Amino acid sequence: MRLITVFLLAGYSLLFASTLKQNDFLQINSQSCAIKRSSCTIEKVHPFLNSEVTLKSSWIEQRASLNLQYLKSLEPNRLLHNFRVNAGLPSSAKPLEGWESPKIGLRGHFVGHYLSALASVVENRQDTLLSKRLKYMVAELFKCQQALGNGYLSAFPEADFDKLETTFGGVWAPYYTYHKIMQGLLDAYIRTGNEQAYQIVVGMADYVKRRMDKLSPDTIEKVLYSVGANPSNEAGAMNEVLYKLYEVSGNPQHLALAKIFDRDWFAIPLSKNKDNLSGLHANTHLVLVNGFARRYSLTGEELYRNATLNFWNMLMKSHAYVNGSSSGPRPNVVTLTSLSAEHWGTPRHLSNTMTKEIAESCVSHNTQKLTSTLFTWTAEPKYADAYMNTFYNAVLALQNAHTGDCVYHLPLGSPRHKAFLKKNDFRCCNGSSIEAFSLLNSGIYYHDDSYLWVNLYVPSAVQWKEKNVTIEQDGNFPDASTVDFTVSVKKKSDFTLNLFIPSWAQKVDVYINDELQKETVSPMSYISIHRQWKNHDRLKMIFHYDFHLKTMPDDENVIALFYGPTLLAFETTSELILKGSHSDILKNLSISADHTFHLRNNGKEYLLHPLYEIDNESYGVYATIRDEIL
Repeated sequence: MRLITVFLLAGYSLLFASTLKQNDFLQINSQSCAIKRSSCTIEKVHPFLNSEVTLKSSWIEQRASLNLQYLKSLEPNRLLHNFRVNAGLPSSAKPLEGWESPKIGLRGHFVGHYLSALASVVENRQDTLLSKRLKYMVAELFKCQQALGNGYLSAFPEADFDKLETTFGGVWAPYYTYHKIMQGLLDAYIRTGNEQAYQIVVGMADYVKRRMDKLSPDTIEKVLYSVGANPSNEAGAMNEVLYKLYEVSGNPQHLALAKIFDRDWFAIPLSKNKDNLSGLHANTHLVLVNGFARRYSLTGEELYRNATLNFWNMLMKSHAYVNGSSSGPRPNVVTLTSLSAEHWGTPRHLSNTMTKEIAESCVSHNTQKLTSTLFTWTAEPKYADAYMNTFYNAVLALQNAHTGDCVYHLPLGSPRHKAFLKKNDFRCCNGSSIEAFSLLNSGIYYHDDSYLWVNLYVPSAVQWKEKNVTIEQDGNFPDASTVDFTVSVKKKSDFTLNLFIPSWAQKVDVYINDELQKETVSPMSYISIHRQWKNHDRLKMIFHYDFHLKTMPDDENVIALFYGPTLLAFETTSELILKGSHSDILKNLSISADHTFHLRNNGKEYLLHPLYEIDNESYGVYATIRDEIL
């Protein structure tokens, strides 16, 4: 007998007992195991391990493959050059360019991203070449740390920290870069079992502790008070990486050190639901909130849960664009960058922020991390909905589908171009992008003891080892609206499959073994299918797409158009000015057989494409409706 129900997980309150899944190689003391068990009780659902979800052949997998090709093209000795020079070791390699140049303050940051990306690929794909490169990179960085002799490891000198602690600026974000290196090495340990990488990270943390122990609370506050435009004291996610280290080590010194990087001036107003984001540098503070989330998962402190949940709601309702991305001009412009980019503005005032440099790629990537975390806490469909929107319309849209190049900013006004970064720029968004595209298999599936959630419709296979179940997903979503699932079990298996129904999905047909299920489907919910699953059971979902639009929060005449989940971009070399009501515009949209879109408006016919398919064309996303008689 089959039971199919539709329910809103916003009201879902059952907590299921869970056991922590660890990589077999991870050696953790009993104190740390207790910590991890505690954190698991906070989570209602858990993502599958990176090694348990495999992308199948599709346009999504092709995007991941472009990223893989780029990772393999990088020369390890060039990446190591500045580290060796800083450690007094010989290097004959040609220095890197861009933000990894020998005189740039952030040199070394990209190497941290590179280590994280390699660790993800090696864990998921068991890639032999990149596995060797990862081991080589870690071994050579260990030599650099040993040469320096005090636990310190970086591509820039310790004098940068000395200056930060005395002038509270004047150098380019040493903790930001230091964190990237720590995170890359910690990922190498957690994902691939590289013990040497763990040893390096512990030494780096000990070095930071010794520095902080020498500083007064007043000095620490000045070092970490990052309220200015483009703050040069940006600390990155030092709090998050140290919480992750504590999660592994169980060393209370790591927990205490992580807490130092959580600043009350930012966390407490957020915990009280006060929007204090206006004027702040977006990525500086977004990653701090990821650290707050990690702290709550470990300690259960409600202040950090409230701060995290409130922040996400503020971000999405008052500061995010139609695709879930954010960042743009600063209300009070005091630097050239803050004129057009990288900051949050006045809440719910976005229509006047449409510069050519909004929506920083780092911000989109780190927003996805936070959204996924909140889904594990709550299993609420609003987080799945936001994740899907940002996945297709911000993350995938920032990459060139032919070259794999990425953008620093994803402008949404008109007319606009995607300014793809050169592969040798090595900016922060190059680094965030290689991480994001090495993890396109994440965010698709979640589980607890009895339920499996499907949040993205991406051709893939997931192994639910505890149930001896494999589920394969096929299709060409979102270009094609049909998604097929095949269940493989060695014997009949009793579990519930929760299939996400996004906010735009007004109608979805569901078939089990070709039999149509006559159930009502509600947007922003899950179809919950409980049954005794048999080997080769088949499930099909057919989404019925329609056109819909979303407006700016401060101007209903500034609109963006969607077809199902897909944000559409106009081909245009001029500003987009439309006429008519919302309903008039929607009824004059159409789709052709070649999957291009057309809008007839004010005597013109516009051609539109999914934003994630735009490469070098001049385009526009937001259009303005003006009906004045001239």
